[in-house]
Amino acid sequence: MPPPRFATPSEVPGLAARRIAADVVDGVLHKHRTLDDQLDGTGAHPGLKHLADRDRALMRRLVATTLRRLGTLGHVLSRLLDRGVPTDAPRAQSALLIGAAQILWMDVPDHAAVDLSVRLVQADRRAAKYAGLVNAVLRRCAREGAGLLDDATGQPLDIAPWLLKRWIDHYGEATAKDIAAALGQEPSLDLTVKSDPAQWASRLHGEVLPTGTVRTVLHGSVTVLPGFVEGQWWVQDAAAALPARLLGDVGGKTIADLCAAPGGKTAQLAHAGARVTAVDRSPARMNRLKDNMTRLQLTAETVVADAAEWQPAESGGFDGLLLDAPCTSTGTIRRHPDVGWLRSEADIAALSALQARLLTRASGLLKPGGTLVYCTCSLEPEEGEQVVERVLAETTELRRIPVTPGEVAGLAELVTPAGDLRTLPCHLPHQDPRLGGLDGFYAARLERRP
Repeated sequence: MPPPRFATPSEVPGLAARRIAADVVDGVLHKHRTLDDQLDGTGAHPGLKHLADRDRALMRRLVATTLRRLGTLGHVLSRLLDRGVPTDAPRAQSALLIGAAQILWMDVPDHAAVDLSVRLVQADRRAAKYAGLVNAVLRRCAREGAGLLDDATGQPLDIAPWLLKRWIDHYGEATAKDIAAALGQEPSLDLTVKSDPAQWASRLHGEVLPTGTVRTVLHGSVTVLPGFVEGQWWVQDAAAALPARLLGDVGGKTIADLCAAPGGKTAQLAHAGARVTAVDRSPARMNRLKDNMTRLQLTAETVVADAAEWQPAESGGFDGLLLDAPCTSTGTIRRHPDVGWLRSEADIAALSALQARLLTRASGLLKPGGTLVYCTCSLEPEEGEQVVERVLAETTELRRIPVTPGEVAGLAELVTPAGDLRTLPCHLPHQDPRLGGLDGFYAARLERRP
């Protein structure tokens, strides 16, 4: 058979990454699907497996930048569109958002951002009629966008209004605005290392935080970084690394880690010498935990079960227990920018009831004199302080053991007046904004009375 006269034209470079980014943004905004669901596991976008590492990284940054700056993008585009964003063609909306995000915040030539966004809508049956509109609006954005951004400076547009109101009520207006500003920054890569943080900070072109976490701004796949294959470190936000330390010296002790996946805290406890039982209800997430522990050459017993119903084989109780309860995750918006747009205030009551139930259940798994650390990655007091106060009021078997600043690297601002841990995204500021900030975490240390 003779060869074809003409080769099949290859796709324009970068278009596949943008097409998948548009699909993922559509999934968040119109189908209420989380980024985790769309980027990992069995529900991941089928096109991801065909992307090169460089395009995959570009796609993730496109999505994250668009969702992290969604409110500001809406503000800018509303001033460039006479009749608003088209509502009958989701691809036109996502193309405008992704195109404007590239022009305003990413190191992408304006002409490429415009051209590839136009191609996105031309390839979509419902959106094709808006190709001229997308072209004109994004060209205006390239000319006028910087000035429109200046007009928006200082306005916390990228936080859902219901969240911002709650944070103002609880933390005060100044702190709430600091939180909003911190959430607008692309987060660093935080690593918990097995040993010698200074050496790893040097090798990874980062620095050691006061808490011992190694922080770097390297981008790309972590699997190619020094030390990954050898299992010398794992990815874990600096704030997420603090709760496990509140259990103190766990060497030789039996510790249960409830709601354990993906396993950062399990790894901390196992590396510190504990005999860990990791419990999680999701088989897929537990498989991920097992893979992480294998790479790190650490061991833990793993159990797939609902923590609210789990009955351990050993009836004597655990020396310690870590409960990282399911929550709204509003403290993780800088790493998971979809959270602020997918959650609603109505979610809080249901989750706080579950958290109280889990905490009560967990206290019954402790030995007398055992320590329980309850934590959530939420900024909402109903999921933190109020859960603990509610359970303490309902039982005499538990008492609070206050956290001291010395246990958190002397960072007194992380300790509440009641003696609990409370980190905010605006904590740990840095002259380089890329190296500042923490996830928002709450943790309380309780003891079962002897």
